[in-house]
Amino acid sequence: MTGSGSATLSPRRKRRRRSGWRGLVYIAPAMALVLLFFVMPVIFTGWMSLHNWPLMGGTRWIGFKNYVRMFHDARFMSALQFTAYYTVIVTIAIFAVAFPLAIFVEKQRRFVSAYRTIIFLPVVVGLATASLLWVWLANVDSGFIGPALKALGWVDKSPNLLATFDSAFLTIIIMVVWKIAGFTMIILLTGLQAIPAELTEAARIDGAGRWQRFRHLTLPLMRKTIALALIISVTGSILAFDQFYIMTAGGPQNRMISVVYYIFNQSFVSFNLGYGAALSIALLAILVAISIVQLWLLRVGEERP
Repeated sequence: MTGSGSATLSPRRKRRRRSGWRGLVYIAPAMALVLLFFVMPVIFTGWMSLHNWPLMGGTRWIGFKNYVRMFHDARFMSALQFTAYYTVIVTIAIFAVAFPLAIFVEKQRRFVSAYRTIIFLPVVVGLATASLLWVWLANVDSGFIGPALKALGWVDKSPNLLATFDSAFLTIIIMVVWKIAGFTMIILLTGLQAIPAELTEAARIDGAGRWQRFRHLTLPLMRKTIALALIISVTGSILAFDQFYIMTAGGPQNRMISVVYYIFNQSFVSFNLGYGAALSIALLAILVAISIVQLWLLRVGEERP
């Protein structure tokens, strides 16, 4: 009986083994790309961070001195503070615009498809292109925003919106919201459409008002969707570079230098490649921590067996 059972199971095991190898063959190209374009560059960047690595000349092993230097670098700490401030402000602004838009386009009404398309259109524009567009719009002489404000009587003369920190920061926030809100809206829209209509109708029959339904039904059921959209927005904000480089070049008074912008300056302007690599590894650690928080947020409230 034992020999018969072994003979019966053997072909199954062989099929499973062949299926396993077949699966590895299918994912091998993707694994090779990840290894070539992510894992190996990260390992090499970590190796660079342990050296004094100038653009020209030989390298010198210095251990963790670049990381020690990082904690005493006032400009890097300033870049971290500005990036955190920008991330909080722009994330709140994006959600403040995207959530009402998602609720608006979720209901079936005339031209709803057109509304969704128009709102989503800025997403397909590259961030560098959008930044250049808004540099032109904010131009004091040939732009559109300044003359429009003057024509409306809100200002006496056309302002230079990129000349001061407050106006430049506000202009960048508006540009990013215009560019990104449509993408966040689509994510939130999928969460809204996943809520069973029967639950909403039952809450309405029970006398729940619009705000009560939103607070006690919509928000709890969209917790995972909101967490996903939030982490994507936060991650993208931490990696912000194009808008500050193109629209303000880090100004005014170098007050708009983000972490990625500072890494760019250290690596490709000052040619401190080793220190730039250490800063990149630190930024990667921050993003990994955020990803861990994302996974935790997505699992909160799951039913456990």
